[in-house]
Amino acid sequence: MTRAYNFSAGPATLPESVLLQAQAEMLDWHGAGASIVELSHRGPEFIQVAEEAEADLRTLMAIPDDYAVLFLQGGATGQQALIPLNFAAPGQKADYVLTGHWGKTAIKQAKPYVDVNIAASGEGEGFRGIPARADWQLSADAAYVHITANETIHGVEFRDTPEVGDVPLVADFSSSIVSEPLDVSKYGVIYAGAQKNLGPVGISVVIIRRDLLERAGQPRADIFTYASHLAKESMLNTPPTWNWYLAGLVFKWMIAQGGVAEFAQRNARKSALLYGVIDGSGGFYRNEVAAAVRSRMNVPFFLHEEALNKPFLDEAKAAGLISLKGHRALGGMRASIYNAMPEEGVQALAGFMREFQQRHG
Repeated sequence: MTRAYNFSAGPATLPESVLLQAQAEMLDWHGAGASIVELSHRGPEFIQVAEEAEADLRTLMAIPDDYAVLFLQGGATGQQALIPLNFAAPGQKADYVLTGHWGKTAIKQAKPYVDVNIAASGEGEGFRGIPARADWQLSADAAYVHITANETIHGVEFRDTPEVGDVPLVADFSSSIVSEPLDVSKYGVIYAGAQKNLGPVGISVVIIRRDLLERAGQPRADIFTYASHLAKESMLNTPPTWNWYLAGLVFKWMIAQGGVAEFAQRNARKSALLYGVIDGSGGFYRNEVAAAVRSRMNVPFFLHEEALNKPFLDEAKAAGLISLKGHRALGGMRASIYNAMPEEGVQALAGFMREFQQRHG
């Protein structure tokens, strides 16, 4: 079979070599006589997988020792509810900077537990930019400041870490984690659903500065307590072992490819190529995000006539380019070009877009 270039925003494309390795190990993991997904999460085989995954992620991201790393069930939306439960007192303020759809989701999840202060919002401008830091209205007594590092739907990305003083900065990095070097020490909490850059859907990574785990937070069940998960090495309950294993394979693949610094260069080239086609199309294609904060991972764009959307998608699929339809909240098209999307895939898309314009322009 011939694999298509898959531009899905998540679940997203995975490295082909990782899929082939998982296929080869599916029935018998390293001579164990069973698949890794059939073995106990407390057995030596899976403990090895889990320990290597954490060590490799720490290497990739240069995570300091004073930060805990958790691998938890579910996606980022669940973490958006757990963050105020763990790190804010009942009724305490928490500052949120709203830059797109997933920022709105984070606020929705937090509102039952904290007094949400929307410190800044790009909604009035259609989420086409990030409000200037000087205009943020931060609370003096906030439990934390929350940002969405990269908005998967609207294609808006923080290109620098905002300065928020001594208040912990909490960031949803679901769609841009490990895409370029990151100074973890500037954040109190980094969280990410795996299904974009880290692995398959169904598991999340949470990186927490250890001193924050001492906060009492709010009354909650033990299963919702980060410190309890850490005490049990992310095995307070049975973890999604297959997802964890696949994420670990992705980490090893990234290291073998040259690490985060190498992917940062690839991602810069891929996004520059795609934005170049859009900007050079004379209005046939358009991206409405301010150039300074355009995402390198998710490129939303529109055709100059909506009637061309269906022919574009149909012809793209025939050319082996799939999952380009934009999110229903925004419409248009979207190309997600995460780490596992090879440069050849973006080159193929760029070529197709130029040819489509020639045929329909």
